[in-house]
Amino acid sequence: MIHTEYKSFEEIDRDLKILKLQQQIQEEKVKLAIQNTKQELYPVNILGGLAPLIQKVTISLVAKKLLNKFN
Repeated sequence: MIHTEYKSFEEIDRDLKILKLQQQIQEEKVKLAIQNTKQELYPVNILGGLAPLIQKVTISLVAKKLLNKFN
Protein backbone atom coordinates (compact mmCIF):
# COMPACT_ATOMS: atom_id res chain seq x y z
CA MET A 1 0.00 0.00 0.00
CA ILE A 2 1.24 3.47 -0.82
CA HIS A 3 2.05 5.68 2.14
CA THR A 4 0.32 9.03 1.73
CA GLU A 5 0.86 12.16 3.71
CA TYR A 6 -2.25 14.24 4.08
CA LYS A 7 -2.16 17.97 4.55
CA SER A 8 -5.82 18.46 5.38
CA PHE A 9 -8.91 16.63 6.51
CA GLU A 10 -10.47 17.39 3.14
CA GLU A 11 -7.84 15.23 1.44
CA ILE A 12 -8.56 12.41 3.88
CA ASP A 13 -12.29 12.76 3.31
CA ARG A 14 -11.80 12.75 -0.46
CA ASP A 15 -9.75 9.56 -0.35
CA LEU A 16 -12.25 7.93 2.01
CA LYS A 17 -15.07 8.76 -0.41
CA ILE A 18 -13.06 7.31 -3.28
CA LEU A 19 -12.37 4.13 -1.33
CA LYS A 20 -16.02 3.80 -0.37
CA LEU A 21 -17.10 4.18 -4.00
CA GLN A 22 -14.52 1.63 -5.10
CA GLN A 23 -15.84 -0.78 -2.48
CA GLN A 24 -19.41 -0.25 -3.69
CA ILE A 25 -18.32 -0.88 -7.28
CA GLN A 26 -16.65 -4.15 -6.24
CA GLU A 27 -19.76 -5.21 -4.31
CA GLU A 28 -21.93 -4.55 -7.37
CA LYS A 29 -19.53 -6.56 -9.55
CA VAL A 30 -19.80 -9.49 -7.16
CA LYS A 31 -23.60 -9.24 -7.15
CA LEU A 32 -23.65 -9.15 -10.94
CA ALA A 33 -21.32 -12.15 -11.17
CA ILE A 34 -23.56 -14.12 -8.80
CA GLN A 35 -26.64 -13.15 -10.80
CA ASN A 36 -25.00 -14.19 -14.07
CA THR A 37 -23.92 -17.51 -12.57
CA LYS A 38 -27.44 -18.22 -11.34
CA GLN A 39 -28.85 -17.48 -14.80
CA GLU A 40 -26.31 -19.75 -16.46
CA LEU A 41 -27.26 -22.59 -14.11
CA TYR A 42 -30.99 -22.48 -14.93
CA PRO A 43 -32.03 -25.83 -16.41
CA VAL A 44 -33.34 -24.12 -19.54
CA ASN A 45 -29.96 -22.53 -20.21
CA ILE A 46 -28.07 -25.74 -19.50
CA LEU A 47 -30.29 -27.70 -21.88
CA GLY A 48 -30.05 -24.90 -24.42
CA GLY A 49 -26.29 -25.30 -24.40
CA LEU A 50 -26.65 -29.04 -24.94
CA ALA A 51 -29.13 -28.69 -27.80
CA PRO A 52 -26.54 -28.53 -30.63
CA LEU A 53 -24.79 -31.61 -29.26
CA ILE A 54 -28.03 -33.55 -28.93
CA GLN A 55 -29.02 -32.47 -32.42
CA LYS A 56 -25.73 -33.72 -33.90
CA VAL A 57 -25.99 -37.07 -32.10
CA THR A 58 -29.58 -37.53 -33.23
CA ILE A 59 -28.76 -36.73 -36.85
CA SER A 60 -25.83 -39.13 -36.69
CA LEU A 61 -27.99 -41.95 -35.33
CA VAL A 62 -30.73 -41.36 -37.91
CA ALA A 63 -28.16 -41.27 -40.71
CA LYS A 64 -26.64 -44.58 -39.51
CA LYS A 65 -30.08 -46.27 -39.44
CA LEU A 66 -30.90 -44.99 -42.91
CA LEU A 67 -27.57 -46.20 -44.29
CA ASN A 68 -28.06 -49.61 -42.67
CA LYS A 69 -31.49 -49.95 -44.32
CA PHE A 70 -30.03 -49.24 -47.76
CA ASN A 71 -27.17 -51.76 -47.35
